[in-house]
Amino acid sequence: MFTATENAYSQPHTAAQTSSEVATESHVILAAAREAAQQIGLHYAGNISPQDAWLLFSRRVAQLIDVRTAEELKFIGYVPETLHVAWLSGGMLKNPHFLRELEAKANKEDVILFLCRSGKRSVAAAEAATKVGFQNVFNVLEGFEGDLEDSKRGISSGWRSCGLPCVLG
Repeated sequence: MFTATENAYSQPHTAAQTSSEVATESHVILAAAREAAQQIGLHYAGNISPQDAWLLFSRRVAQLIDVRTAEELKFIGYVPETLHVAWLSGGMLKNPHFLRELEAKANKEDVILFLCRSGKRSVAAAEAATKVGFQNVFNVLEGFEGDLEDSKRGISSGWRSCGLPCVLG
């Protein structure tokens, strides 16, 4: 289903884990993100590390929605089986249909993890979704490519640098 470097996050959970243990671990991750968000005054549910985002997504606890442009998905890469709702369109202008498209793909009660290039657009998307009633919207820290380092992305941060499942463009 996914291609990735084998690591602790390549498997959704071990056979030894019960569904109750998986649910508890997922709840702890989300609760910690919510608490941290409240402490720093975020206007959305919270921030999730790429590794925790993979755990939640692979366990079907959360939907992973990529908010990058279609061109970024094609030429840079993407996470298999994610949904796509572009935050920006065309000439990198805010997609005027973003919220309508989101509502067509997710329920307002769903746990949603937004992913972008570096974790900036996904914050804006999370704030906008929260304003219209989405209750469980989280930002994936560092995004798909991570921060810019020595004029390059994905060196030491982001989904790709963590060795998480992805298809490169």
